[in-house]
Amino acid sequence: MVVGVEKKIVYFNEPGPQNTDETLRLAKERADELGIKTIVVASSTGETGVKASEIFKGYNLIVVSHVAWFKGPNVEEFSSENREKILRNGGKIVTATHAFGGIGRAIRRKFNTMQIDEVIANVLRLFGQGMKVACEIACMAVDSGYVKPGEEIISIAGTGRGADTAIVIKAANTHDFFETKILEIICKPLKT
Repeated sequence: MVVGVEKKIVYFNEPGPQNTDETLRLAKERADELGIKTIVVASSTGETGVKASEIFKGYNLIVVSHVAWFKGPNVEEFSSENREKILRNGGKIVTATHAFGGIGRAIRRKFNTMQIDEVIANVLRLFGQGMKVACEIACMAVDSGYVKPGEEIISIAGTGRGADTAIVIKAANTHDFFETKILEIICKPLKT
């Protein structure tokens, strides 16, 4: 009697951008196996977004960047050149407030107290920074209207720059976060 399904997960020895090409390759392979056509990828500068837009041509690719001027007033990390390449390759771009760090982060900074969105973020970081970001950008993509609530997608993120984590996730709006379901881990770093 079979009681489960055996699936492959790739664990990278170290987190970081050196895993980007392999993460994108593994994500595309799994998307094709499952027939998933919606891919969400995190990209701060647009570099990972450009790579994804070349690999996932013909897919519903949503590149999610964090809030504008995150690094400081008038400091835009996402280059206009990368933005143009992604759009030219058929990708969409979402620039929005972090799902797990909007008004709660302002309260923490002002009153030095943790809010529930940051507690959730820190719990997800137990699985690695990429896992937290992959869940977060899935919500942000639904909030923006590019992904339908309940849709099964592949979400790709990383630790710092690049990509080192890919998951199959049933996406939900931020306000319905607990309807989000992580269905599969495609790859992630061993060390978090």
